[in-house]
Amino acid sequence: MNTYWCDWAWLRNGPAQGVLFEVDGGRITAVGFTRTPPEQAERLPGMTLPGLANAHSHAFHRALRGWHPGARGTFWTWRDQMYEVAAVLDPDSYYRLARGVYAEMALAGITCVGEFHYLHHAPDGARYDDPNAMSQALAQAALDVGIRITLLDTCYLAGGFGQSLDGVQLRFSDHAATDWADRIERFTVDGDRVRIGAALHSVRAVPAEEIPEVTGWARKNKAPLHLHLSEQRAENEACLAAHGCTPTQLLESRGALGADVTAVHATHLAASDAALLGGSGTGVCLCPTTEADLADGIGPAAVLSVAGSPLSIGSDGHSVIDPLAEVQSVESYLRLATETRGHFAAEELLAMATTAGHRSLGWSDAGWLGVGARADFVAVDLGSTRLAGVAPEAVPAVARVDDVRGVVADGRRIVQHGKHHSIDAARELQDAITALRA
Repeated sequence: MNTYWCDWAWLRNGPAQGVLFEVDGGRITAVGFTRTPPEQAERLPGMTLPGLANAHSHAFHRALRGWHPGARGTFWTWRDQMYEVAAVLDPDSYYRLARGVYAEMALAGITCVGEFHYLHHAPDGARYDDPNAMSQALAQAALDVGIRITLLDTCYLAGGFGQSLDGVQLRFSDHAATDWADRIERFTVDGDRVRIGAALHSVRAVPAEEIPEVTGWARKNKAPLHLHLSEQRAENEACLAAHGCTPTQLLESRGALGADVTAVHATHLAASDAALLGGSGTGVCLCPTTEADLADGIGPAAVLSVAGSPLSIGSDGHSVIDPLAEVQSVESYLRLATETRGHFAAEELLAMATTAGHRSLGWSDAGWLGVGARADFVAVDLGSTRLAGVAPEAVPAVARVDDVRGVVADGRRIVQHGKHHSIDAARELQDAITALRA
């Protein structure tokens, strides 16, 4: 059993001073209060937040950070660059890259990641001897870093509405949803730090008649289901041309909305779409730093929240890995779009990065600090220049990644004094990305 004493800790009712946590078996077993740290307790200075969840990641996109930064274009021109990276990865190189990416996440206070994984097969589309070799590489990378992972195994069957797969897209596809389900059933998970979820890449990549197979598998296995939704206007226009409805309406007609579903982006919604999402309890994962990087647009976060959709956040393409920056961007971009301040309070921003994110990934026992929760602690330095004079209750609205000094995940310390306990994240990323670009 371990004991942690916190100067401040963000409990379920907000920040409290002098909090003592007892931890056994990776879970919080007792919570107490004392202004004087006990001799045997490990001190977590500053403000201790719950572990942060990154609900949407494409690990291999990290290799694109800084590529052609001044080039004009859109999501679709960026996608060509992304395909260049996707074409050269194999299980070994993907493991090395993902280990660096997940170590960078750990340094940012992320204790759980949702990996939206569709890079399944060899370059020619053939299955590896182990058909889940790429999945195994991602899971092992997360385990080695010390964070949990929900592997959102993604069904990807078409190159667009009525279009066949082409080029590198062959690596993504199992050709039919039944074959996708057959492959995913063969992936075995040991321990309690890796979970399997399901994903529909998008309505343009999964034909409408195949959607129920994926949603049925997820519900039969009580697994979270994620999907890209209305990230670009072109997707909406193509869906209207092919089906006479919006992507959200198409998903609703196929039974693919609900409290077990998370729609990623939801940037360009029709007026009725938010009501369909919120009314069904469908969560929405916002990725504002990526949406800004790709010039996708600003999503209707406030409207979705009022409609009833739980909001989470993801780093998606990893132009930035900073969950605090993500939630602050949700607020700041809304201010720019509406010319009005104060859409979300600090505690609501924190919930996007903690409880909502973990629940969307199937970890309802994480993202909060209390008896029975997983012992995930993120120590934020209140003595930084950025946080000088900032009230404790405002920390989630002001702090950034470089204020994170210590991280404990499942009762194991993985970051101390701003460094990962076993991995040099900068060196790992430099070596992995240099090898890919060679």
